[in-house]
Amino acid sequence: MKDGIRQKKVAGVIQEALTQIFQKIGLGVMDGGLMSISSVEMTPDLSVARVRLSFFNVPDPQQAIDKMQVKGSDIRGQLGNKIRNQVRIIPHLEFFRDDSLDEVFKLEELLKKIKE
Repeated sequence: MKDGIRQKKVAGVIQEALTQIFQKIGLGVMDGGLMSISSVEMTPDLSVARVRLSFFNVPDPQQAIDKMQVKGSDIRGQLGNKIRNQVRIIPHLEFFRDDSLDEVFKLEELLKKIKE
């Protein structure tokens, strides 16, 4: 399903704001690894933001996502302070793991094996 123009704009604003919040409170580094926001998708009514997180060298990504869910209301509050003049409703945040980085590494390994 295609996202509307408004959904894409709000998703971009939220991704930028969340990146700043993560840097400010130190969520970019977790358990000795790195975490970043790979994408944000909005529901059609703009009430829920689905945040896809990418992990690098994090031993247990699911535990990191669980930590994010626990801190979700605090993060949503800070997000509200940043974007309150740009949106009507501060969306509920849902965090998911983005496996695309893992897939890239698997493909690279397969290509190395093929070359050999």
